[in-house]
Amino acid sequence: MPVTRVATTDWEGSLFEGAGRVTLDSSGLGTYDVSWPARSEEPGGKTSPEELIAAAHSACFSMAFSNGLAKAGTPPTSLKTSAAVEFTPGTGITGIELTVVGVVEGISEDDFVAAAEAAKEGCPVSKALAGTTITLKASLAS
Repeated sequence: MPVTRVATTDWEGSLFEGAGRVTLDSSGLGTYDVSWPARSEEPGGKTSPEELIAAAHSACFSMAFSNGLAKAGTPPTSLKTSAAVEFTPGTGITGIELTVVGVVEGISEDDFVAAAEAAKEGCPVSKALAGTTITLKASLAS
């Protein structure tokens, strides 16, 4: 059965001089300030669409990866995933780099990397962002 999640943004003013607030309606977890300078320059305590995409992508990938590892008989002890979303004003999102470091017993580095690649391809957020170049760095913790 499908589920729907909702976020709402209230924006006032023009793109460059205006600002907004995005609210995570479904979870009720909070309201966050957004602005063009936070998107194209320094965050200054505000978020951006790209940071929100990075949050969604790192969480989705981690879920897909942990599920794939468990199904293969090597459930992870921990996975630390970051997603770096690159935004170029005037062009848009130009790439996403996923980086994951895992603690997984009973798996080789090669098998870990292969499972990470499979998770990257199968993650629903990766699929939604298919028009963007998504790269992956995966390694076991040392």
